[in-house]
Amino acid sequence: MLRGNVRERVEELFLEIGERNDVEFDTLEIGEDHVHLFVSFPPRLSISEVVGKLKAISAKIVFEEFPEVEREMYGGEFWEDGYFVRTVGDEVTTKVIRRYIEYHDEEETRPNQLDLFDQ
Repeated sequence: MLRGNVRERVEELFLEIGERNDVEFDTLEIGEDHVHLFVSFPPRLSISEVVGKLKAISAKIVFEEFPEVEREMYGGEFWEDGYFVRTVGDEVTTKVIRRYIEYHDEEETRPNQLDLFDQ
C-alpha cells in the first residue's frame, strides 16, 4: 500500500512530524508494506510516544488525502498495531543499522546476514 504518492506523502509526514517533535531521522526507508526508521529523540519522549505519533498523525492525514486507501485497507487500519525496536549499542553499531535499512529491500544488492556484521 505504500507506493507512489502515498509513499511520498508518508515520508513527508514522518519528516514533518519528526521536526515538530524533536525526532531526528538518520535513515528513513519505506517499503510497500513496512517502514524502517533510524531515529534519535530526547529522553523526555518514549519510543511508544514517537511511534504512536508517527502512526496516528500519518494515518489520519493519508486517509483524508487519499480516501481510496482507507477503503482498500482491511478493517480500516493503515498501520499494524505493533512495531519492532532495536537500540544502537556495543553489539549493534550505527553502521550496521544503516546498512540493514539501506539494503533490506534490494534483492540484487542485499548483503546476506553475515555481511551486515562485517566491519
